[in-house]
Amino acid sequence: MRIVVADCSVDYAGRLSAHLPRARRVLMLKSDGSVLVHSDGGSYKPLNWMSPPCTLTAVELDEEQTAAGIVEAWQVTHQKTADKLVVSLYEILHDSSHELGVDPGLIKDGVEAHLQELLADQIELVGEGHTLVRREYMTAIGPVDILARDASGASVAIEIKRRGGIDGVEQLTRYLELMNRDPKLAPVSGVFAAQEIKPQARTLAEDRGIRCLLLDYDAMRGMEDQNTLF
Repeated sequence: MRIVVADCSVDYAGRLSAHLPRARRVLMLKSDGSVLVHSDGGSYKPLNWMSPPCTLTAVELDEEQTAAGIVEAWQVTHQKTADKLVVSLYEILHDSSHELGVDPGLIKDGVEAHLQELLADQIELVGEGHTLVRREYMTAIGPVDILARDASGASVAIEIKRRGGIDGVEQLTRYLELMNRDPKLAPVSGVFAAQEIKPQARTLAEDRGIRCLLLDYDAMRGMEDQNTLF
């Protein structure tokens, strides 16, 4: 991974256009080709990014750029969509590269991991006609628990929690923003599935068009209520 701290501006051009004015930011260039632009606020969500597969090339500066004080410029181009992210650097404060090796991945809570396995096997609980595409569908910012398709063939991203809070909804929102940039997946709808969903999380999810699904862990495991006499 290459980490650059720089005084920079960023322009994104694709299905949507976005501009980040000049400011100091952290630029993360990952070995999978993804590029993420971070500020010192806004928690863990990047201000902008380009997901793989993409290529980064140095831009030859013209007189206007040089006169504006730009010392280096990058163009990151998505290989499938041709979307472009242009980073203009006015000053580089730090530039380092680090070999991180192969990451073992997130080790989930035992119940969450089992819920994921069970829901993948019982994908019809998400809705009639739903089919499983795969578990742990990898994105540039982490794996989505389950990628499925609904009865019409549209993509559905499912995030699973034991107890569903606002953080889980935010996590799924980031996945959806990224996945909906991929024309092979878009449009992608979201399902937030948990044994228990907090009221604030449900309100936020529904406001963002994310469907909530309560999971009965015992029923999914085929366990009957031991207190039931008849």
